[in-house]
Amino acid sequence: MKVKTILVSQPKPKVENSPYFELEQRQKVKIDFVPFIHVEGESSKEVRLQKVDLNDYSAIILTSRNAVDHFFRIAEEMRFKVPDSLKYFCQSEAVAYYLQKYVVYRKRKIYVGKRTFQEMEPLIKKHKTETFLLPASDKLKPVVPETLNKLGVSWKEAVFYKTVVSDLSHLEDVFYDILVFFSPSGIKSLFENFPNFKQNDTRIAVFGNTTVKAAKEAGLKINIQAPTPETPSMTMALEKYIKDVNKK
Repeated sequence: MKVKTILVSQPKPKVENSPYFELEQRQKVKIDFVPFIHVEGESSKEVRLQKVDLNDYSAIILTSRNAVDHFFRIAEEMRFKVPDSLKYFCQSEAVAYYLQKYVVYRKRKIYVGKRTFQEMEPLIKKHKTETFLLPASDKLKPVVPETLNKLGVSWKEAVFYKTVVSDLSHLEDVFYDILVFFSPSGIKSLFENFPNFKQNDTRIAVFGNTTVKAAKEAGLKINIQAPTPETPSMTMALEKYIKDVNKK
């Protein structure tokens, strides 16, 4: 069956030159964006219940832009003046760049990883005497505590925000040729919103091994998968699939 409509379970890209918009034009398909999950911040009271005193930490590990936003939100709610001496360990350049929203970059001690959490190991190892706080979501990847425990540093994880299933009731009578998922939480949201969901002719596209696993466990048939050596991005995987089925 030909592909005419695609639903991506993420917010609409803010950049004009998104590969999704280019895909839409090249392949003459309609792509809609609806986040199946969203982030909600914990209150400062809930953070205190986790026995977190921001004064106790000399360094912060930031794995995402959400972590940046919610750390500074909680600091403000707690009336905690973030000291200039605080060290920031950012998982990627994107996270470090986003930090400029809150601090004067050149006046702070900021250490930047490459992309994955494991790649931060050398940076953290060099500063083993610091006391690290990890503001995280309720869906922390196991590799994070595993890496920090292996390094033997003093650290504490605290849930500053959580991933919540979005209300998708407005999609009840809307059908798409392809549904695109990027996390197990997205798959969970689909079935929480539509417990009687039947795949029928809908094609399922998934990104990442954990999402593949969640989709299979939910009984979904996976039609499109990324990343692969041939299609490292989801847009490339979608384009390859659409070219194949639409030319028939």
